[in-house]
Amino acid sequence: MMDLLYDPAVWASFVTLTIMEIVLGIDNIVFISVIINRLPKKQADRARQIGLALALIFRIVLLMLLAWIIGLKAELFSLFGQEFSWRDIILIAGGVFLVYKGTSEIHEEIEGETEEEQAGKLSTSTFAKIIIQIIIIDLVFSVDSIITAIGMAEHVEVMIAAVIVAVAMMFLASGAIASFIRQHPTTKMLALAFLLLIGVSLVADGFGFHIPRGYIYAAMGFSVTVEAINILASRKKKRS
Repeated sequence: MMDLLYDPAVWASFVTLTIMEIVLGIDNIVFISVIINRLPKKQADRARQIGLALALIFRIVLLMLLAWIIGLKAELFSLFGQEFSWRDIILIAGGVFLVYKGTSEIHEEIEGETEEEQAGKLSTSTFAKIIIQIIIIDLVFSVDSIITAIGMAEHVEVMIAAVIVAVAMMFLASGAIASFIRQHPTTKMLALAFLLLIGVSLVADGFGFHIPRGYIYAAMGFSVTVEAINILASRKKKRS
């Protein structure tokens, strides 16, 4: 164990893997930030903390089950010449869930009830449903994250350390993102569009059509920049 601390290659893989895990965690943060938006502030903070704690637990447990995770990439069946593994099925199911959730949330934003009516109907069962949805998507993103980690590092200790640091960064960033979405309702529609984009990319990946995440995050970054300019322009108008 101590030998790992003095190995430059191990430190290089740790830094690289940590950055990769943080990047992959963006999807997780966006989903949690959007899904908790309907809850009162205290419940939303609690749901966010539970969601990220579960994300960390799932990742560590999955790392302990390396042999099983590697087996998820083995061919399960073939359909129309396309091979499918358990990983592909999980990604497709998770992607479909994100597309469904994003679409239903957009519909609710446009055609649904007012915030006052929603607040009157919030209950313990609503909180429980949101936690269940967070658990489902945590599992999907955790499988994708850990399979990436296995391909980038050789030592389980390094993978666990990278995952812990990445989730800690996610925890610090998620509060600010969730608060920003709550304060600026227009950004919620943008975040929902991101969910649709991420969902489609997961489905495509499951069917063997890999879309480089760099393209997706570049599109997200451009959209966020444009929205930030709109918010600044709106504030300037209000002041004047």
